[in-house]
Amino acid sequence: MKPRERRETGEQDLFRARLDQIINMQHELVKLAKAISWRFIEERCGAVYSDGPGMPPLPTRLMAGLAILKHTFDLSDEDLCARWIENPYFQYLCGEEFFCHELPFDRSSMTRWRQRMGEERIASLLQESLHVAVSTGAMKPEDTRRVIVDTTVQPKNVMFPTDAKLINRAREMLVRLAKQVGIDLRQSYRRVGKLALIKHQRYAHAKQFKRANKALRKLKTYLGRTIRDIGRQIAGEDDLQAIFLRPLHLASRVLGQDRHQRGYKVYSLHAPEVECIGKGKAHAPYEFGVKVSVATTLHRSKGGQFALHAKALPGNPYDGHTLADIIPDMEKTIGNEIGRVLADAGYRGHNAPLSHRFKVYTAGQKRRMTPAIKHEMRRRAAIEPVIGHLKNEHRMGRNYLAHQQGDAINAILAATGYNFRLLLTWLRKFLRLVLTILFGQPKSPNASAA
Repeated sequence: MKPRERRETGEQDLFRARLDQIINMQHELVKLAKAISWRFIEERCGAVYSDGPGMPPLPTRLMAGLAILKHTFDLSDEDLCARWIENPYFQYLCGEEFFCHELPFDRSSMTRWRQRMGEERIASLLQESLHVAVSTGAMKPEDTRRVIVDTTVQPKNVMFPTDAKLINRAREMLVRLAKQVGIDLRQSYRRVGKLALIKHQRYAHAKQFKRANKALRKLKTYLGRTIRDIGRQIAGEDDLQAIFLRPLHLASRVLGQDRHQRGYKVYSLHAPEVECIGKGKAHAPYEFGVKVSVATTLHRSKGGQFALHAKALPGNPYDGHTLADIIPDMEKTIGNEIGRVLADAGYRGHNAPLSHRFKVYTAGQKRRMTPAIKHEMRRRAAIEPVIGHLKNEHRMGRNYLAHQQGDAINAILAATGYNFRLLLTWLRKFLRLVLTILFGQPKSPNASAA
């Protein structure tokens, strides 16, 4: 059934303190809670539910507020639960009227809510952050007509893959699963497999590659024997074949892939959707995750350089071939038609929609470059610090959410958290300006002494 949304009741309780009586109502989080249109978020996110019998889900404002706080302050689910209990401002943002001493939700509820919402409805939080920026004066609507677009890599929470590690992990995964379902293998290769992995790492470090390759062939032999042993024992057992279908497929892919092969490869067993992406960085030649498109305003608004759009791009597409999907999706998010798009040289030969074909300008372009556009192209690099903030302060630097859906959700929430962090700073400065106008500039101690 649909969630029972929270509304301000104004009720009093003799044994509990109301939050609006114990917190500073001029705090930036309180101002932000009043500026957000919670009804819009409830309508967008509540569309996934249908009326019917059963226990109602948690309120949308509570779950959306938790998602905003998580990526605004760079907190894990566990840290957010601990902070929420002791922070009355967090509770007020999530719609609580009275101070709570216990969590009204379980930590796993946040994971299930993100999975239920999906990429499309989570995007409403990013859309609402831009609406709040316009309504509070931090950004003007015309600021969204000229944008900068670039791509980056959102790394997944996986270790650096090597053939020896993947092969040994695949064997360990199959042996562990076989023990759980009661299959008695001829040999687990636990001791000799670990010894072969250690030898391979030592020989490779010492540049003794013939010996390292010999240890690698042993690891492959152990994995191949384990795969064939399990295949013989589950033959004709439909239940066991269903259990081992995915693990055996991944193990076979790891066993058969070669370092020089092109196309799809397995770089992680618990996250097979991970891709190897090279962006030409000297300190990190290859990154393992998913490519993400990020768009910001061209000119810095009063409240800062806001992120207008963020979208995960599985499959490692060419940057220029992403504009056919990115531009319409961006216009849907910001609610305005984009007048000009500035990009780096990686977007040459783009496939932008026909309506925007001559509105995209890339670095090094000669035709149609007026002096005004050349001057604006100097601002193209302004998106780089925004990407740095998204990675270092808003959880895009290492994605802990599972599957391709987790990649898409984490990218959107990182941009949402970045925008709300700018809004909190803007509301704090704006409040300070209002107080200065009302009560005058406070005198310095030296001036009063004189």
